[in-house]
Amino acid sequence: MILDSGNILLIGSILLFVSVFASKAGHRFGVPALLLFLGVGMLFGSDGVGIQFNSPAIAQFIGMMALTIILFSGGMDSKYSEIKPIAGEGIMLSTLGVILTALITGLFIYVVTGFFDMLPNLTLLESLLLGSVMSSTDSASVFALLRSKRQGLKHRLRPLLEFESGSNDPVAYMLTILLIRFINPGGEPLGLAEAGIMFIVQMSVGAGAGFLLGKLIIILLNRINIGNRSLYPVLLLAGAFFIFSFTNLIEGNGYLAVYIAGLVIGNHKLVHKKNLITFFDGFAWLFQIVMFLTLGLLVNPSELVDVIGIGLLIAFFMIVFARPISVFLCLAPFRKMTLKAKSFISWVGLRGAVPLIFATYPLISAVPNASLIFNIVFFQTIISLVAQGTTVNWFAKLLGLAVDLEEEAFPIELMASALSEIDVAPALLERGEFLSDLTLPDHTLVAMVKRENRYFVPKGSTRLQLGDKLIMISDNNETLRNDAASSALFHATE
Repeated sequence: MILDSGNILLIGSILLFVSVFASKAGHRFGVPALLLFLGVGMLFGSDGVGIQFNSPAIAQFIGMMALTIILFSGGMDSKYSEIKPIAGEGIMLSTLGVILTALITGLFIYVVTGFFDMLPNLTLLESLLLGSVMSSTDSASVFALLRSKRQGLKHRLRPLLEFESGSNDPVAYMLTILLIRFINPGGEPLGLAEAGIMFIVQMSVGAGAGFLLGKLIIILLNRINIGNRSLYPVLLLAGAFFIFSFTNLIEGNGYLAVYIAGLVIGNHKLVHKKNLITFFDGFAWLFQIVMFLTLGLLVNPSELVDVIGIGLLIAFFMIVFARPISVFLCLAPFRKMTLKAKSFISWVGLRGAVPLIFATYPLISAVPNASLIFNIVFFQTIISLVAQGTTVNWFAKLLGLAVDLEEEAFPIELMASALSEIDVAPALLERGEFLSDLTLPDHTLVAMVKRENRYFVPKGSTRLQLGDKLIMISDNNETLRNDAASSALFHATE
């Protein structure tokens, strides 16, 4: 079965249905949902149902879009107050930790493939490329796993792991691109000095562009005053894609830019912020499903049999040696980090969609042994999600790092309250200019006043001005709507 314009929506909708129901069933058995999405893609692929999909370029494009949304959404959900105490540890893990993991793993692959005749023989650069592709933890897997369980972690481990996974992709991406340039120079060989400068420029421009463009997006959203609030998520989505593509255009790292922009935007006051976060959370899940389904369709499961031997060796080495060595070396200067915490961080070195997307770059660049590299990375992803993804909570409890999250005594989302904006028109001020002069509907209070571009909490003595907006709160949405509609003094805008 070949995907075309006539059946892609039908097949796509069926895949989404199956994925969601599979994740619901898998949740009961502790199986990571992302592994099931990957499995559904493989089931419906060329060796299963027979859907023919063999375009690394399309898979890479879908993955690029998905990572943009996932990193941006992850940044928006992260709080400065949580990141600040662990920023030093997180930066070390997301930079030096990635480089050490790539180097240690690459050297191991080179030695092992050269020593055993039954294993495929990879050159030193090809081995380092394979290690670099797998060197970063997967943001989609870590975010989804840590946020889908009602279990907390001691020592601020959750924000540390999320910060690492959200910020270490750019380093792995740069290592991958640089090594591809070394292997396939395309006419001009790349020197070490040039590679170092390129790395520094990409990271610096990416960080700066993410911060500045994030600030500009905040100003735009707060001042544009669109009548239809449903367009705000669309505008922010366009902003996320613009930040990524524009940063790449000016030779910066787009993945770093969108993550930092998400951090900046998520930690500032923003109109309709709750709706925007909810929209991006759902959109991120959609793109995670699509991304894993696409990657599952791209692989031929029958080809994975040939990489089981080397795949198991590399998986064992990365889980038991490469990841722990890099973590312990990076966190050595931080004396307050306990041995148990370092051990848990070492275990949560989840591989997922990000290494698979990076593995499409050698395919598109026609690097020698590119298909072998992709299949090994795919095998690593399965092993990581099965071995590590299913045991994260168990390992946290074993080390005494788990904290049960208490349910809220009175969840705010269950409050039967409603908000409406009421414009201060001349008719509203006929009985007086002060807030105390207003006759409000029953069950209603003025929570805030918006004057120009600022909000403040009013008192009875607050003098109202034409053009002000009153933020009204009621314990009954229908009452507020009916009272507002029946009074000539009120005009509520939902």
